[in-house]
Amino acid sequence: MEKILKLGIPKGSLQNATINLFRRSGWKIDVEGRSYFPDIDDDSIECALCRAQEMSINVESGVIDAGLTGLDWVAEHESDVHVVTDLIYSKVSARPARWVIAVANDSPVKTLEDLEGKTISTELVQFTKRFFAARNIDVNVKFSWGATEAKIVSGLADAIVEITETESTIRAHNLRVIHVVMETNTQLIANKKAWENPKKREKIEQIAMLLQSALVAARLVGIKMNVPENKIAKIVSLLPSLNGPTIAPLYQSDWFSVESIIDISVVRDLIPRLLKEGAEGIIEYSLNKVL
Repeated sequence: MEKILKLGIPKGSLQNATINLFRRSGWKIDVEGRSYFPDIDDDSIECALCRAQEMSINVESGVIDAGLTGLDWVAEHESDVHVVTDLIYSKVSARPARWVIAVANDSPVKTLEDLEGKTISTELVQFTKRFFAARNIDVNVKFSWGATEAKIVSGLADAIVEITETESTIRAHNLRVIHVVMETNTQLIANKKAWENPKKREKIEQIAMLLQSALVAARLVGIKMNVPENKIAKIVSLLPSLNGPTIAPLYQSDWFSVESIIDISVVRDLIPRLLKEGAEGIIEYSLNKVL
């Protein structure tokens, strides 16, 4: 089959989460050893590993037709790409990832203006420069190759601009956040010429739809149970669902099968209540996609 699309898979911290998301969406991606060209069980797609920090550059240039990267790196490079869809998923928590400005706990710095003339260490150099320039605050922004939090501890910087979800690493280094610079999430982006190509666009839209359906499914579970006829009204009143629950009579019985799709966060409290109200044979099952 003809290769239609060259797809960028982010190498690094997002790699495993991305491959798992594609697996739940219906694509199996195999990364072998040090290869930068993973196999995928779709003959119309060619995969290439690319650092998330460089993805938008390669997509804008057309080296890659479409790929996954963070909004932060699109903003860092001011890349002229088409954003197909947000893909909001997290490795750690349900909170969005945020780029924040942090200083030492005992630092006199309280506001952005207090950073005038100070040195800031970050991997998000160009965005940080533009951020402070827009506020007429003169700072010295230095690129950090990693372990950014330690730059303050070691005296190499007065402040950092760093990404965080829970702020646990920041607190562990005895730092405090004084400002949130931006919120970011994973995005599926496309080269603008590729997006205008009908075949490529159709494939990109297929990927976007199924990735989104897998993300929705990750927050939901299916639940199925048997309920006696005289308990149906009470059981149904307890069930939050996408629409109404599915109810079907059991063969030659005054019992019914009740099935619903619910948010995963309520299951642990809901099941004991269902049992208490007379439901039996409760089954909880995971979902791959919800469209």
